[in-house]
Amino acid sequence: MGSNAEPGERKRRSFIEEARREQITKAAAQVTAEVGYANTSLSRIAEKAGISKSVITYHFSGKDEILRLVTTQLFERAWQHMQARIETEATATGQIRAWIGAQLEYFGAHRTEFLAMSEIVAGHRNPDGTPAYSDDLAEEVDGLTEILARGQRDGEFREFDPRGVATIILRSADGVLGAWAYDDGVDLPGQTAVLLDFIDHAIRSGP
Repeated sequence: MGSNAEPGERKRRSFIEEARREQITKAAAQVTAEVGYANTSLSRIAEKAGISKSVITYHFSGKDEILRLVTTQLFERAWQHMQARIETEATATGQIRAWIGAQLEYFGAHRTEFLAMSEIVAGHRNPDGTPAYSDDLAEEVDGLTEILARGQRDGEFREFDPRGVATIILRSADGVLGAWAYDDGVDLPGQTAVLLDFIDHAIRSGP
């Protein structure tokens, strides 16, 4: 079944076809993490997966489709992990801590996929030249902004610009992840604890 199938056809992929696509996306993540976005090619993906290039083109239209799937799958799986933790928290403070803590925890357990995703998000562009994942990143800021604004209404947080602070928090988490991703000597759980303490002191209401 080719990648140009209609949505209804895609739902009827066999177990073997789904397994092959998963094999290809895993190989693509490994290659991208190792050699970077620009150097990732169908030939390298095929070599990593131990299959022929024609097998890849049978299942995917090209590199673009594969790498988009690598990224969207990681986004979805990370959010499922985070959402389960966030929804157990009754307060905005707890939800902010759960959001950042669970995000760093998930990526920490999926280093290769995170490295690949970082390369793809930084390097991939739409046909008009705009960043391909700007909407996804904006949605992330929207979600955190909503929690921060609710925390202010409930008196948990001091007065500040919720969107600006949401952006700062998320970029700070990116910084911690970036330091860890390129230096496996970085203590990610330890740095996560430091970041959460910093956030608590930065946003909470009162002394």
